[in-house]
Amino acid sequence: METLSYKALEAQGYRGYLLRDAPEKVLQFGEGNFLRAFVDYWFDVSNEKAGWNGKCVLVQPIPQGLASPINRQEGLYTLYLRGRQNGKKVDRKRVISSVSRCLNPYEAEDYAAMMALAVSDDLEYVVSNTTEAGIVYDPACKPDDAPPASFPAKLTQVLYARWKAGRPGLVILSCELIDNNGRELLRCVNRYIDQWALEPEFRTWVMGECTFCSTLVDRIVPGRIRDPKEVAELEQKHGYADPLLDVGEVFGVWVIEGDTKLNDVLPFRKAGLESRVFVTPDMSPYKKRKVRILNGAHTGFVLGAYLAGFDIVRDCMHDATVLGYMNKMLLDEVVPILPLDQEDCKKFAAAVQDRFNNPFVNHELMSISLNSTSKWRARNMPSFLEYVGKNGKLPTCLTMSFAAYIAFYSNDVQELTDKGLVCKRAKGNEYTVSDDRWVLEFYNEHKNDDVPTLVHAVMTNEQMWGQDLTKVPGFEEATVKNLTNIRENGALAAYASCL
Repeated sequence: METLSYKALEAQGYRGYLLRDAPEKVLQFGEGNFLRAFVDYWFDVSNEKAGWNGKCVLVQPIPQGLASPINRQEGLYTLYLRGRQNGKKVDRKRVISSVSRCLNPYEAEDYAAMMALAVSDDLEYVVSNTTEAGIVYDPACKPDDAPPASFPAKLTQVLYARWKAGRPGLVILSCELIDNNGRELLRCVNRYIDQWALEPEFRTWVMGECTFCSTLVDRIVPGRIRDPKEVAELEQKHGYADPLLDVGEVFGVWVIEGDTKLNDVLPFRKAGLESRVFVTPDMSPYKKRKVRILNGAHTGFVLGAYLAGFDIVRDCMHDATVLGYMNKMLLDEVVPILPLDQEDCKKFAAAVQDRFNNPFVNHELMSISLNSTSKWRARNMPSFLEYVGKNGKLPTCLTMSFAAYIAFYSNDVQELTDKGLVCKRAKGNEYTVSDDRWVLEFYNEHKNDDVPTLVHAVMTNEQMWGQDLTKVPGFEEATVKNLTNIRENGALAAYASCL
C-alpha cells in the first residue's frame, strides 16, 4: 500500500484541509508524538481557521529520531483525537499538514539547514519539548560544536546567528514538563552567553527582543496504535499506510505565560481557540487547577480503588461509588478553594470525568500509584490544608484519601525487594509499591504496627509531609477511624461512607 503523501491524498480525492506550501514560521525542537498531537495540531487549525499560512520545521533533539520517515511523508501524518466530550464518544481524524520537514542536526547538511533557518525573515517562533532532561546546562558544549549536545546550547547558537544577521527577535515557547520551563531555558542561554564570552549587545538583544514564555501543556498522548489488526483496518479505510500515525485525547489546553498582547501576535485567538490556547500574565492558577483537580483526582481515588479490586481508570468511572466519591472530592472540597472562576473550574472537573472515561485508553491504576507519597503531598495536601483553614473542619473525601494512601502502602505487607514493597490486596494478588527507598523501608519497618501506632508514625514523619500532620485538629482520629474501616469493610465501603 502507498505511504501517505500529498500525491496519495490527491489520487484518492481527499477532501480534508491541507496546506501544501507556506513560509516556515516555526522552528520546533522535538518531533515526537506529543508535539505532533499538540503544538503542530494547533498550528494546523490556525492555518485552516485563521489563514495563518505557516509551516513548522521540526528538529531532532538527539541523533536518533523521526527525520527520515517525516521527510518521506512530506511532513504529513494522520492524527486521531479520541475520548469523550460532554459525555459523548469522540473519534476524530485529521491529516496534519502544518509540518514542512524535519532536520537531523547531527548530519552536516541538516545542521547547516537549521542555521540557515535561524536567519530567515519568515521565522517567528521557537517551540520545544525535549523531555524533562532537555533544559539543562552542559558546560561541555562549545560555541563551534556542530551541533552542541544540549538543547539550550543549540538555541543559543540559533539566536546568536540571528542577532549577527540583524534579524528581529523570536517568541520561544517551552513545553517541557518542568516548573518555569521558559525562565529556566533563558537562564541556560545566559550561562552559555557567559561561558562563550559572547557580546554584551547580544545578551541585550536576547533579553529585550526575544520573548521566553513558560507554558503549561495538558493533553494525554498515547501515541501509536499498537494493535496490528486496528492498524491494518485503518490503512484500508484511509487508502494509505502511515507509520507516523499519532493518537491523542480530544481534550487539550495550552496555557502560555506572558504579556497578553501576545494573544494578538499568536494565531490561536483568531482561529477561535482562545478557550484552549491562550496567553496569561500568570499561569500559576492554571497549573494549580491542573495539579489539584486532574492530578489530585488521580491520587485521591486510585489507591483505594485499586484495593477495592479495580485495575484501570475507566472502570472506576463506571462504578457509582468511586465516581461519586471522586466528584464529591472535586466539587465540594477542591474546586471551592481554587483562586479561579468557579464555573471554569467546574467545567474543568467535568472534563476530568470525560478524560478518565476515555474508551480508547487503558490507564492502569498501578502506573498512577508510583511515588504516591510525594504525589499526595504535592497534589492533595495543599487542598486538604486550605479546606481546613477556610472551613474549620476536615474535608471528608480528602481525609479518606489519606487513609487509603496508608492502606495501599501497608496492606498485608509480604516483603521488601529490590523492586519495591510487596503487598497483597483482598482480590488475592500481590502488588509492588514503588516509591523512594526510605519511604518503602519506613512502611516495611512498621508493617506489624496496629492501626493507631501506624497512623501516628506516618503523620509525624516530617520527612514525608514537611510538617507534623497530627497537629491538624481531628485528623489523626479520623484517619485511624478511616483506615480501620478500609481494613475491616473494604475500600469501596469506606468510600461509600463518605457519600
